[in-house]
Amino acid sequence: MTALQVLIVDDEPLARSRLRKLLADCREPAALAAGEADSAVQAMALVQRQRFDVALLDIHMPGVSGLRLAAALREAPQPPPPLVVFVTAHAEHALQAFEVEAVDYLTKPVRLQRLQAALQKVERIIAMRSAGQADPAAQWLMIFERGRTLRVPLAEVLYLKAELKYITVRTAQASYLLDGSLNQLEDKYPGRFLRIHRNALVAREAIRALVRHHDPDEGEGWAVCLAGVDELLLVSRRQIAAVRQALGT
Repeated sequence: MTALQVLIVDDEPLARSRLRKLLADCREPAALAAGEADSAVQAMALVQRQRFDVALLDIHMPGVSGLRLAAALREAPQPPPPLVVFVTAHAEHALQAFEVEAVDYLTKPVRLQRLQAALQKVERIIAMRSAGQADPAAQWLMIFERGRTLRVPLAEVLYLKAELKYITVRTAQASYLLDGSLNQLEDKYPGRFLRIHRNALVAREAIRALVRHHDPDEGEGWAVCLAGVDELLLVSRRQIAAVRQALGT
């Protein structure tokens, strides 16, 4: 594989200089500092003119932050946008970084070994894209709870249910709480999950049956049985046809 084309984005000249030197020392994989920007605006202008494999982004910059820049890069029209690795002195933004699907999150001062490990992740994702496989980030849900970070395989998620301010993520083995939006998850994984109610998405492959059900709050109605869990999930009237279609009935 040819050297990774790297965009460095940091408002501090010394920080950019250090990253340039580290990139020059990278061997596994080889990496080239192919562009530099001192602001998000300058970085977007470069991305529109030039192809980069990965962008090393600072978070705290005057004007548009690195987090907002990362989100903008994901929506950029050029295919594919550069992958993102955050390089920052502020460790408290790790949660937000993974919400914009950053490949990695490095804290300053960056060590060569740590930078190379992040670039190896980039290289693997690029190889998977070339092979027509899904990015690893699309195969997991990142769960942040009780001071820990968990990666829950998307293939194990049976349903997602909105409850109060959080979403319950249910697998056959456990339940987790996710801070997010059902609408965003539905848009992100349209082929995997089916909306059955205003407050619930279910894994299409987990649906086993549509049954009549009496609910104390909503009265007579319909519910779905899912493989791997005993509980029934209510189906709104407007979604009954979609569930039947998913079942092939």
